[in-house]
Amino acid sequence: MLVKDVMTKNPITVDVKASVLDAKDLMNKNNISKLPVVDKSGNLVGILTSNDLQRAAPSDATTLDVYELGYLLSKLTVEKTMVKNVKTVSDTETVEEAARIMSDGDFGCLPVMQDKLLVGIITDSDLFKMFIEMFNARTAGIRAIINMNDKSGSLSVFTQKIAEENGKIISCITTPAKDPDHRKVTIKAVDISFDKFYKIAEVCGEVEDIREIK
Repeated sequence: MLVKDVMTKNPITVDVKASVLDAKDLMNKNNISKLPVVDKSGNLVGILTSNDLQRAAPSDATTLDVYELGYLLSKLTVEKTMVKNVKTVSDTETVEEAARIMSDGDFGCLPVMQDKLLVGIITDSDLFKMFIEMFNARTAGIRAIINMNDKSGSLSVFTQKIAEENGKIISCITTPAKDPDHRKVTIKAVDISFDKFYKIAEVCGEVEDIREIK
């Protein structure tokens, strides 16, 4: 899966010269918390988040009244509040690489570029949605976590046995196990009974967890 398959296309942007009040209103109106910042030519120059706006707000200990606060915030521009030198990602990059960049850099989002053109934004929420889709979390079925031998053909044996029972695998994710000679395989299937699925799983590896998802 590529970034272009997951990202929010044609993201809402804010002008670099806009006030932080305008940016806040834009976020509230569109129920978003991240805004790419562009200049008058439409070039990406920064990113603004709701956290940036909170840091820009005066302390609760201030003696200014509400009108004075409003005036000061109306004069404070996005340019002075945004994060500059933004890390971006190409729309043809893989989602796992985008997730790695976000995790390693502690970023909540990445503007998505097509050459020098801003075409989207990928956020932690987009990755959560992708995670749900990868595990087919909204579909009923039998789900198991199996520690399988990490050797050629182990997974194909399991899938063949499921097929022989007319079952259908709707998600399959493998991750490292504690033992380097094994892989942890999370599989979800439909059109097969719990007992048949369990027996197949026991034959093919150590069943760490198995449950029926309704």
